[in-house]
Amino acid sequence: MLKNFLPNEHVKRVLDITPSKLKEMGIKGIITDLDNTLVAWDVKDATPEIISWFQEMKEHDIKVTIISNNDRERVSVFSEPLEAPYVYSARKPLIHAFKRTAKQMNLSKQEIVVIGDQLMTDVLGGNMAGFHTILVVPIVETDGKITRFNRMMERRILNWMRKKGMITWED
Repeated sequence: MLKNFLPNEHVKRVLDITPSKLKEMGIKGIITDLDNTLVAWDVKDATPEIISWFQEMKEHDIKVTIISNNDRERVSVFSEPLEAPYVYSARKPLIHAFKRTAKQMNLSKQEIVVIGDQLMTDVLGGNMAGFHTILVVPIVETDGKITRFNRMMERRILNWMRKKGMITWED
C-alpha cells in the first residue's frame, strides 16, 4: 500500500522538468497540480517563469492540463491566461479526474506524467491511475488547513521510506 505514495521521480521545482527530458521518456502530456507546485497556494497569477515554462512545453508539442482540488474561480483565474485546460474540484487522490484528463488529452498513460507537491493527493492519485509521477518540493511551507494535515502524514510516510532506503533525497 505505501508504495502507492512513492513517486517515480523527485525534483526541486517544476521548472527543472524540461521538454527534452520529457521527450526522451516518450512523454507528450503533463497533468500538473496548481497550488504549491506551479505557484504558491496564495498567489493568484502565473509568474513570468511559469508562463515561459508553459510556452516552452507548447512549443515542443507537450500538452499541459492543470488539475486541482481547488474551486473553479481559483483554477480558472490562473489557467485561462495561460490558455491551459484545467480541472477544478478534482477530488484527488480519486482517479476519475486523472483518467478523464488523459482521455481529453487523447494520450495513453505511458505518454503522460503527473506532477505535484503532495504525496497524499498528486502522487497517490497519479500512481493509482497508472501514471509516471514526479514529486516537486512545495514552493512555500505554509498551507491551508487540510493540506497541513496531509503534510504531517506525508512527513511520516517519507521518514518511513527514507529508513527503508526507498528514497534518498532530502525535503
